[in-house]
Order: sequence, then structure tokens, then C-alpha cells
Amino acid sequence: MSLISTLARLEAVSTGRAQPAATVRHRHLGDRPLVFVPLTTAGEAGAPLGALVGTDRDAPRLLAVPQPRDRDLRFAFLAELADVVLPYVDSYADAVEAAERTETDPETGKRVKVEVDLCADAPQLIVPSRAGIDLVRLLGRSMRFRRTAEQDPEAPYPAPPRVPLLGRWLTHFGERARVPGSSLLLAMTDVLGRHWVTGQSTLEDQHLGALLAWIDPPQGVTGAEAALRAELERDAQGQLTCPPAGPATDPAFDNKLLAPAIERYDRARTALSAAEDGLEADDRLGALSAAEREIRDLVLSRTRPTWDAVWRGLDLLRELPEGARVEERWTRDRWSFTGHRDRVLAGEPPQPRRDDAVTAANKLATREREQARLEAQEALDDPLVMAGRRLSGEAFAGEVTDVVMAYSEGKRPSPRPLVTVRTDDRPYLGERTKVYRSLGGKPQSAEFVADEEDGALVVLRILDKMGRGKEPEPGSVPEKGDRICFTLFEHEQRGGAKLPDPEETPWTHGGPPGEAALEAADPVTEEDVL
Repeated sequence: MSLISTLARLEAVSTGRAQPAATVRHRHLGDRPLVFVPLTTAGEAGAPLGALVGTDRDAPRLLAVPQPRDRDLRFAFLAELADVVLPYVDSYADAVEAAERTETDPETGKRVKVEVDLCADAPQLIVPSRAGIDLVRLLGRSMRFRRTAEQDPEAPYPAPPRVPLLGRWLTHFGERARVPGSSLLLAMTDVLGRHWVTGQSTLEDQHLGALLAWIDPPQGVTGAEAALRAELERDAQGQLTCPPAGPATDPAFDNKLLAPAIERYDRARTALSAAEDGLEADDRLGALSAAEREIRDLVLSRTRPTWDAVWRGLDLLRELPEGARVEERWTRDRWSFTGHRDRVLAGEPPQPRRDDAVTAANKLATREREQARLEAQEALDDPLVMAGRRLSGEAFAGEVTDVVMAYSEGKRPSPRPLVTVRTDDRPYLGERTKVYRSLGGKPQSAEFVADEEDGALVVLRILDKMGRGKEPEPGSVPEKGDRICFTLFEHEQRGGAKLPDPEETPWTHGGPPGEAALEAADPVTEEDVL
């Protein structure tokens, strides 16, 4: 945690209200996000109990599983979920725009630009908390390898037709959520926690109701009091008035309401199967329907408060202006969505259970590069974030007090002006340390030359972005009296070393994908087991 975040947390404790951690919104919010509030059975992470899902805050679709241990009912729930999610995803697949992409020419091996279709927008899935992202990933892994009756008539438990496709899309959303700065799948607690600092721990911030209580407490109540009420307050039945739906349920709800309701449902279903005549079957079918409606009402009572809280969080976030570089990151999400759409349409198999060595290394390198890029872009977009980097010595700002024109040595001298900056910051500058500033959206580099007056004056030599002429282009060199900010971190991240193609994976890393694993050199025997 940075010093400025610590100060903001102390200020939140002192004032009783969350403090802003950003002046702009650093995540993209679509015009029509799909909100997904899932609920799972306690002790069985893969057994869904129900969900609220939809794009209309006033008309969510309720899905419920009256008996989570029943495989057929779980498949019916997943089929209903597919009926909501897949049309939403497909609605973004057809509208495209022309874009350029760099590819390797298979004949010459050179990098060339080709024109391809890029989806004009992409779907966005929003869940209440980080645990919801884990559930999306788990559901994707559990569905994408399922076989339907059409694909495999002899499959023992065939899945409904569109369930495997839903699994592939949820897996893609879950994988993309691991890329820093991506907005295809967002947890509301993480997004709110990025833009506001509360007086509680980051673990407590995963309770959406408590987090919103700090950010926007009721009149006359402090954030701490409102958060405590959101976490602990119960009604006359002993149930939480602000259920977390995180997606686990409260034990009091499980024991007092849910378990008896499921037991009544099981008895009604058993009685219906034992009915001997039509009149008796009609009566017992009515009892079964009533038991199912009771469970649906219970699921709705646990998910609707969280549903409303997610939309309230969206309202708060939309009040912040979008950061300048958010659209650039969303474009990369659109490329990701377009690429997966093309793989699905091409009939490629689902994502593997385990990545090969080259794919795993590429994913890790991408996440590391995107993390560094995200941190740099957030600082460049937001003076409050930049203030934290300045406090840590990674950037400095000040006023230009002097500019002296100088030139490089050589047959063709180039301009290398010396700029003196007066600053109150204390950056970690060493001999010939490179620093950067944003000039027209592009990084201009300079190097540290010397400091004067015990570090209050910093002398820099500008190195590039001044044109190719003997004189610098207008506006490319700071002028006396300008307020400028330099960073010690690079604004753009460089690519890493080129990795081999997956088909050329060396034997030291498992060999090419699909090869049979070599037998262990020293297999385990009976004598090795105590």
C-alpha cells in the first residue's frame, strides 16, 4: 500500500467517510452491461442455487435451482443462463469496423499490416465481488467440456445444447479478468475499491453493502456505523437485512429457511411420483409448484439487495469522468472478444484444461506487461495517482526555470536542450537516469544531468521527440515558466523475448502439445508407500 493510500485510509477513519483514490474512472463501463448476481449452495461451490441476471435494473431475470444436488435441475439452470448470456454476447458479434493488425507473412516471414474486422463494441459482465469472478471461471471450466446428445448420443449425462458454448464464453471472460486493466468481466467491489479508500480492511471491502456504506453513508451516520449495520443487522426472523450474496449464503438462512424449504420440495416431489390417480397427481403437483415458488422467493430475497447495490455502484462510478487511456485498454478487450468470436465460429475446440509451456509463458508475460502499462497509464491520467508516485520518488513535478540550447557532438549535431526544473519532490535520480514526460500522448525522454541547491533544482537533457531539423519543433521543448511532470517509469512497455511456436516446445518444457508424457524414470512401487 502506498503512502498516499495509507493517508487516505486514515482520513476515512477520521471523517467517517470513504476518501477518493482517483479523480477519473480507470475502468470502462459499457452502456448496457450484463449484471450477474449468483448464489451457490454452502459447501458445494459448483452447485448453483440461483441467480439474478440481466441488463435492465428494473427487470432482472430470476433463475433458481430448487434442489441443487439434482444434476438435471442444475443443467436446466445452466441452460436458462445460456438463454440470457449467449444472446447478449451475440448482439455484439455482428457490428464490426475495419482495423489494421500486424501479422507475420508465412512466405517472407516479415511483419506486415493487414486489414481485418474488429467488433465495434464488446459485451461486459459485472458481478458483485471477487468471489463472483471465481465462480464464473469455475462454471466455465465445468461446462465447456460437456458433451450434448447431438455431439455424442452415448454420453451418460448429456448437457443441454448451448451449455458447452456458454462454458467457453465464461472461461474467456474469466481468463480475461486476470489481465490487469481489462473490463470484460468486473467485480463491483474491486472497481469501487480502486476509486475510493475506506476505513476498513481490503478483505472487508469485499462486502459490497459495507463498501457502499463507507462511500455513500446515510444522512447523519458515519461510514463505520453504516458498514457495521450492513454486515450484522438482522430482521425479526434473524436474517441479514443486507445479505452479501457473495455468492455464498448466510448459515442462518441455510439452516432456518433454505433447508426446510428444500426438504418440503423433496417431499412434494416424492409424493408426486407416488401418486396413483390423476386427481391426486394434480393436488400433489400444486404442492410441488408451491414448494418451488417458495425456494424462488427465498433466492430472490437474498439476491435482490445485492442486485440493487451493484446498480447503485454503477451510478457512483458513472459520475466520474472516464480516464483518457481507458478507451485504449477497452480496444484491447474488443480485440480479445473478436479473436474468441472468430475461434468459436471457426469450430476450434474449447480452451484446454492446462496450457502448454509456450502459451502459459505468453499469458504470464502479457499480464506482467499489462500490469506495468496499467500503473503507468493510471498515473498519467490521474493527478491523484501521480501524487502517489511522486511521494514514492518515482516521479517529480515542478516549474521550468531555465532552458539552454545545446547540441550533440558528431558530424550532424542534433538539439539536446538543457532544462532546469525547480521541484519540491525528491525523486531517486542517479547519473544519466532516464526520465519521461507525456508530449501529445507520446513519451518524450530526457536524462538527468545534475542537481543544484540540494536537489531543489534538477537539470535534464531532452533526448527525442523534437523533430529531425537542426532546431527543435515548436512545443517540443519546455519553455521557461511551464509546469511539467517527469516520471522515472516508462510510459510504454517493451515486448519480451520471442518465444518459440507451441509446436517447437523443447523437451525440457514437456515437448510439443499433444505428445504423450514420458514414463517416470523411477516409478513408485509398493515398497515406497508406508
